[in-house]
Amino acid sequence: MKKDEVCALIRKLGILPAIRVSSNEDAHFAAEAVTRGGIPIVEITMTVPNAVDLIAHLAKHHPTMVVGAGTILDVEMAGKCLDAGACFLTSPAFDLDIVKFAIKENVAVLPGAMTPTEVVTAWKAGSDFVKVFPCAQVGGEKFIKALSTALPHIPLIAAGGVNQQTASDFIESGACALGIGKELIPTDAIELRQSDRIEELAFRFLGLVEQGRADLAGRKKRGALRKGTGT
Repeated sequence: MKKDEVCALIRKLGILPAIRVSSNEDAHFAAEAVTRGGIPIVEITMTVPNAVDLIAHLAKHHPTMVVGAGTILDVEMAGKCLDAGACFLTSPAFDLDIVKFAIKENVAVLPGAMTPTEVVTAWKAGSDFVKVFPCAQVGGEKFIKALSTALPHIPLIAAGGVNQQTASDFIESGACALGIGKELIPTDAIELRQSDRIEELAFRFLGLVEQGRADLAGRKKRGALRKGTGT
């Protein structure tokens, strides 16, 4: 899938599942389950054993699944993932060399950042999205609201600690998408091979994103009406 199509899909779904498990088999199961739940995009983190091989397998045998590589820490690993078929690259922090490499290869890149300075630096470097990580630990949706108010032109992905109770609030606060791991793909659901449970959670999180977007649109409309009436 081309870069523009990957970015459009992330914006449309509003969810980026992060698969960080202890075995290649568990990661494969999780990727298939979340895709069946209506989220055909997954981030395979480099902490998964034989992650590059798994990316290659999923890219070859699941053509409708958009597979990306996460926890990329250097250009060498980024290159291996792209050669395996990864459609996007994410990292927990901003690395200029990785962003430049992604731009050169015309692939979507989503570096991590936390402070306003890091967010702006990552965006100016050419990032397609900026992943605010860890989000919940530094103020949650209030932090996202502050960032999105000051930097409305930067598409932010809230990641780290997002759950069912906070998902819609993060979207209403200005996040264009959510990076979700165990809250979407619980460890025990993988161990027990509860595909139906993961599919249900995927459906539920998609609904929470839509709710957050509706609430945000309503709030903007009310604000415009108040401004128009001078109240």
